[in-house]
Parts: sequence; C-alpha cells; structure tokens
Amino acid sequence: MKKEKKIRTYGEINEKILAKSVSVMTAEEFKAKVETDGLEKAAEEVDVVTTGTFGAMCSSGLLLNFGHSDPPIKMQKILLDEIPAFGGLAAVDTYLGATEMDESLNFFRGGAHVIEDIVRGKPVRLKAHSYGTDCYPRKDIDTWISLKTVNQAVLLNPRNCYQNYAAATNSSDKIIYTYMGKLLPEFGNVTYSSAGELSPLLNDPFYRTIGIGTRIFLGGGDGYVFWEGTQFNAKTPRAPNGTPTRPAGAIAVVGDLKKMSADYLRGLTMHRYGTTLAVGIGIPIPILDLEMAKFCSVRDADISTAVFDYSEEKRSRGVVREANYEELKSGELEIKGTKVPTSSLSSMYKARQITVELKNRIVNGNFLLQEPIERFDLEHTMKPLEIRTREEVLK
Repeated sequence: MKKEKKIRTYGEINEKILAKSVSVMTAEEFKAKVETDGLEKAAEEVDVVTTGTFGAMCSSGLLLNFGHSDPPIKMQKILLDEIPAFGGLAAVDTYLGATEMDESLNFFRGGAHVIEDIVRGKPVRLKAHSYGTDCYPRKDIDTWISLKTVNQAVLLNPRNCYQNYAAATNSSDKIIYTYMGKLLPEFGNVTYSSAGELSPLLNDPFYRTIGIGTRIFLGGGDGYVFWEGTQFNAKTPRAPNGTPTRPAGAIAVVGDLKKMSADYLRGLTMHRYGTTLAVGIGIPIPILDLEMAKFCSVRDADISTAVFDYSEEKRSRGVVREANYEELKSGELEIKGTKVPTSSLSSMYKARQITVELKNRIVNGNFLLQEPIERFDLEHTMKPLEIRTREEVLK
C-alpha cells in the first residue's frame, strides 16, 4: 500500500468531537455520498464513518469477581444457574463461556443465556464447591448474585467481529444442523453470517485504524480491542479492493458489562448445535486520507465469500461457488442451475441501529476515537490442528 497524504489526524478529529463540530456519517450514508458526490469530496467533508454488526459470536464470555464470603472459599467447581463456569482462576474469580451448557445438554439454555440474564439485572444462582484449605476453609456455597452484587463483570471475548465469513449449504440427502443454522438437503438453502458493507473490518480491510487499543461500541457500552482475535488470518485471498474473500481477521474485545444492554447482547440457541451469544459491535473509522475513504466506500457487490458444502465432514470443505453479499442479501442464490433461498445469521436491522447510535454518541461529544497503540501483523496466518505423535512435535 502506498502512503497516502493525510487529510486529518486522530487529534484533529477528537478536537472536533469535543467542540461538537465533527462530521459523522454511518457506513450507508457515506457510501451513498461517495456515489453522488465522488470520493474526494466525501473524504474532505466527512471525518468519521460508523460501522456495525450484530450476530452470533461463539468465542465470547464473561469474567466475574464475586467477592469473598465469610468464611472464605477457594472456588473449584462453579455453577451459575447450573451452567458450569471455569474455576481455575483466583479464589472467587470465574469465566463463563457463552457456549457452555449443563450436563443434560439443554440446548435452550447455556452460558450465553446466563450472560443475558446478568446484563438484564436478573438474579442468578451461584453454587460452588472447594476441597478446602487453611486459608480458604469453606468447602461449599449456595447463594444468589446479580449485576449489582458482583465486584466486576467484564465481557471478555477472544474472537468477535469476523472479517468476512463463509456461507453454508448442504449437498447431502438429509437435513444437517450446524453453527450456520439448519441446512436443507440437496442444496435446499444457503446461510451466511456478515453485515457485509456495514461490517467494521470489511471497511478497514488492512486494519489501518482497527488495532490494539481501538475504542469500540460493545454490547451497548464502550469497549476496547485488546488483541487480535483468535484464528486471525491476515494472509488470506483478497479481492483487488483489498477485502478478503475468505474468513480472515477478527478482534479480541473487552468491556464493562455493567454499562451494557441486553438490546445488544442476546443468548441464542442453534438447534442441535448448542448455544451462542449474539453481540453488537460498532467501530468508528476515521477518514484519515483518501485510501480510508475508498475502503469505506465498498459495497456489497464488491465483497465476495465462498459458499461451502457443510455436509462434508472434513474441515477443508468443498467450495460450491463464490457469491457476493448483494447476491446473498437478495434472498436467493443460484446453485447448479437452481435458485435457492438465502438467509442471514446477522441482523442488518441491529447493525444499522448500532451505526446510528454510535454516530449520535460521537456527534454529541460522548465518544472519542482512540488511535491503535499497536497494529495487527499482516503476515499472520492461521494453522490447522494436525494429529501428531510426541516425536513429530519434538522435531
């Protein structure tokens, strides 16, 4: 990428935000402006573009500190409304994963639903067992907690906001149930999971403004990017406009659950697969130069992904065809000469809502932009897990 002449800096944008003179557009508004007024004029007149997405993000969870009981307990086995939480932290810290379920595998309630209940302020039953120590003599506790009673409730998500994602279909002769939803036999439907042209990382394909330290809209409150997301894969096929054509980058995010809303955090059940958390994320993208304006002008027709056959058991599933998001969002897609229905696991309604709410916060002086303190590695690749012997690993 060539170095672009700066139009504005983060500092200049934040000064405008504090003075309430900043020019902000949602991603949809900015793309329309580029089409009517041209790229250069749009870049000169708009300081910030707000992006957003709302969808299932399995790699999510909640870090909690309960406080010490009297006598104290070193919690080992922890249940929150009968959903297991991780006990391998300090005495009264725990991490509740969104996809965790109880021993009965009740798909209708899992960690994500407990997280939603907590953010709603509902009481949640806490049961914990310990082996007992001299300094933590208590062995069992059975009590109730809520968002008000815990010391910290931190949404801590290792992989959110995927930069593009695969679409799914099914060539077999039976229905299959996946994290991409219910897939009908003989290419009966296609599901996908992206807000397309509204999605944050598709408007900044080379992570120029999204990196460690970036302030974001998270679950209705403020949050931060604290690392690259797990499975971050920068070295992936890309279109000429820079957007990846396969699953690529992701972000690890953190924020205070006490300032979030169930409007943007919802527990979901995927039939015969499990539970997951729908997370709302919005990221403001500063128009620093003409290149950033060009990235933010990308349209659904310019963003492609692969439609994979999920009936294949191997991870390296076959690609049925390529499709762009204009086609996927149209409601039908042609596969092998037949038009089949498409449906999204992401909510465009909520994504738009996030872009508008984030825009309003910036315009009203309530949300300053944070330049990344460190940028992501553009050479990073994701490696598969291979079955190896101990000797092979030692080589």
